[in-house]
Amino acid sequence: MDGTILVADDDRTIRTVLTQALTRAGCKVHATSSLVTLMRWVEEGKGDLVISDVMMPDGNGLEQLPKITELRPGLPVIVISAQNTIMTAIQATEADAYDYLPKPFDLPDLMKRAGRALDVKRRAPAQPAHEPQAMQGDDLPLVGRTPAMQTLYRLIARVMNADLPVLITGESGTGKSLIARTIHDLSDRRSLPFVVATGADLETMEGPAALISKVRNGTLLFDEVADLPEEAQGRIVRMLDSFGDSGPRVMATSQADLAGRLDNGSFRQDLFYRLSGVTLNVPSLRERVEDIVLLTDHFAARAERDGLPVRGFDDQ
Repeated sequence: MDGTILVADDDRTIRTVLTQALTRAGCKVHATSSLVTLMRWVEEGKGDLVISDVMMPDGNGLEQLPKITELRPGLPVIVISAQNTIMTAIQATEADAYDYLPKPFDLPDLMKRAGRALDVKRRAPAQPAHEPQAMQGDDLPLVGRTPAMQTLYRLIARVMNADLPVLITGESGTGKSLIARTIHDLSDRRSLPFVVATGADLETMEGPAALISKVRNGTLLFDEVADLPEEAQGRIVRMLDSFGDSGPRVMATSQADLAGRLDNGSFRQDLFYRLSGVTLNVPSLRERVEDIVLLTDHFAARAERDGLPVRGFDDQ
């Protein structure tokens, strides 16, 4: 790995660890605790890659990404942040970050991502800058900081404005429909309808036409698609084939093992391929036990905002 890397973080330990690791890997490193210094280096044309924290003493690293893109189109930026919420991942993606990693990060993983970013920088021509979209507030319905949730956040950030269909899998109660709604609410289609198709909507030949009229170019969600009878599955296939290039965004959820359903013939293979452009797996709570405290605090605070009595939880 070779190249010059600009590191910006107010934590001296992180600066030291990254400087030593990147230098051993063959890179030149300029490290600073100041965004002003980082931006001066960028303006001077220094660096093949930027690794930047979000919250710095003299500003917000995410807010500088559009300026970096404007000054140096094609300069990759890896964002690292202790504010590891879905909004951080979404904002990093919208602001054109090459990658996003929550703290505490895995150093070998960061080194691999830095190596890939340098390779991309060497191969890719400079791209013109573009303005990031305005984002919604931080009060989003997804709560969690465990690695499993961070992986999910990054995937949501990458697919939210893609036109690929999204299949959301996970056990009952993991929030699959909530994920679908979140993707819609953060996407370019947020001002258009979000329609959930039920089995009743697909019972008749006229049902698909009514759904298309209702959803327009918004988002159409088939909830628990594996539970639909074969006749309804066939209607969905014909509906999807009729959309062309200007149809709605399509998503589906399933708690069932669709691969197993394909094997036993209870789920149509042609429907599976039409729905599984991107598959997101929502972790169960036992895979993210450390998030329970965050979840209890979240719901207690929401109940208090709704006018219910203030309640707390002991550690046990």
